[in-house]
Amino acid sequence: MESSAIIEDIKNMREGSTALIAYYYFDFKDASKRGLRGLLTSLLFQLGSHDDACRDVLYQLYNTYYDGSEQPSDAALAKCLEAILDIAGQHPVFVVLDALDECPNNTGTPSAREEVLDFVENFVGSNHSNLFLCITSRPEQDIQAVLDPLTSASCRVSLHEEGGQREDINSYIRSFVHTDRTMRRWREEDRELVISTLSERADGM
Repeated sequence: MESSAIIEDIKNMREGSTALIAYYYFDFKDASKRGLRGLLTSLLFQLGSHDDACRDVLYQLYNTYYDGSEQPSDAALAKCLEAILDIAGQHPVFVVLDALDECPNNTGTPSAREEVLDFVENFVGSNHSNLFLCITSRPEQDIQAVLDPLTSASCRVSLHEEGGQREDINSYIRSFVHTDRTMRRWREEDRELVISTLSERADGM
């Protein structure tokens, strides 16, 4: 299930309830959307607008940093987010983090991805019974090493192991190769080689 479908399902569940929803998409091409700070500010903006009590938390943060003339630290933003979760009380809070693997893991000490994974680990460890967290990502080793211990196997879904996912990819590749104006002039065996190679290298993605 794509993250957009997950979000739509949550929105439908929210109708008639007081649930809070926030979602964030990591984007490697956008520097503001591939690290912890972008994640924290986005979650605060979405969850902080829920009611007056949540907005008061944000206003206090704003005042603490001289009416916005100074930038709060990531730790201060995370603490503010914790306060909003406390205020939410028994109201369910759904947070969807999409494409975590788009967060880079090759620069900085710690890297942007390590910072996000540390945050997620602490976020889950905060033991807010009203928090429901959904994370989508390619199955990269460092991400799995952190996320797998945080949840039971029954709560993890691997699309890479789903036959339907592979069939959809194969069908898309085959359709593209046979309808592309240039590729239609290729020999049949060449087209089949392209289809086979791309399908294998897609690895369910």
